[in-house]
Amino acid sequence: MKRLFIILAAVIALCPYVSAKDVKVLYWNVQNGMWTGQEDNYDAFVGWVKSQKPDVCIWAEAETIYYTGTSTRLPREGRYFIWEKVAPRYGHKYIYVGGHRDGYPQVITSRYPIESVSKIVGDENFVVVHGAGWARVKIAGKTLNLVSLHTWPQQSHFNCKGASPEVQKASAERGEGDMYRAEELRWICEHTILADPQAKDNLWLMAGDFNAVSPKDNWVYGYPEESTKLLTHRYILENTPYIDVIWQRHPRNFYTTTFEKKRIDFIYCSPALYETMADAQIVEDEYTRPVRSEKVKGWQYPSDHLPIIAIFKF
Repeated sequence: MKRLFIILAAVIALCPYVSAKDVKVLYWNVQNGMWTGQEDNYDAFVGWVKSQKPDVCIWAEAETIYYTGTSTRLPREGRYFIWEKVAPRYGHKYIYVGGHRDGYPQVITSRYPIESVSKIVGDENFVVVHGAGWARVKIAGKTLNLVSLHTWPQQSHFNCKGASPEVQKASAERGEGDMYRAEELRWICEHTILADPQAKDNLWLMAGDFNAVSPKDNWVYGYPEESTKLLTHRYILENTPYIDVIWQRHPRNFYTTTFEKKRIDFIYCSPALYETMADAQIVEDEYTRPVRSEKVKGWQYPSDHLPIIAIFKF
């Protein structure tokens, strides 16, 4: 009888772990609406995503804006989203499109219903260039806040767009592109996680192409501490409760997320969400590893970025 009680106690103690729901979040900048998937009806892309079995996907550069196999832009009215056709093929019924002003929005797809909270583009005085989004999904009785973003990519200030090369160069030398990215992050955070008084205790995840490197990785880059290149992530680290999940899980390693060997794609989590984390990895495999395009100079197959996967136990 005593042995039976011991066995029962062990089973009861294990129950929370046995019954935990694994939640897998996949983020990826898929390069111009998964441009490389146009040639095979997205079969390779869908096959890879299905193999990962994600519950939620966050896609950057989610609109198709180029003719198949070229760097020739489609007319504005001819650009399109693939997700209503593609997402059901990898098991996702629900789709959310973030706010955007140009052809570089983010899209969230999910196995679970998605609630749109806000589509972030700035206002008449400040432009969040590629936009951002705040959505929610409920999984296993818990509410997961999802923030998607893709910051200004140039080294010069956004207001220098269309200016002469000399003006853009001078702006870049002053680090004004970096400053603009940091302002975009301030705007996005103030309109998402910083608007939640209980953010540390709630489940928040922010993912995207930040086009900026982190002070956490500066042991690799060696920039001066006052460098404007560190401003964007320094704002996050000093002003929000967010945790950089890749650095936190792999603090003594550096993993690139781009063909140029920089880590500019990130997943951040609130402390409460990080406590549920089981794993986080930048995924470089036979399919995701960037390979130079033979057709279009400067482009890669399947993307010039690598995906990130984070797994949580709810």
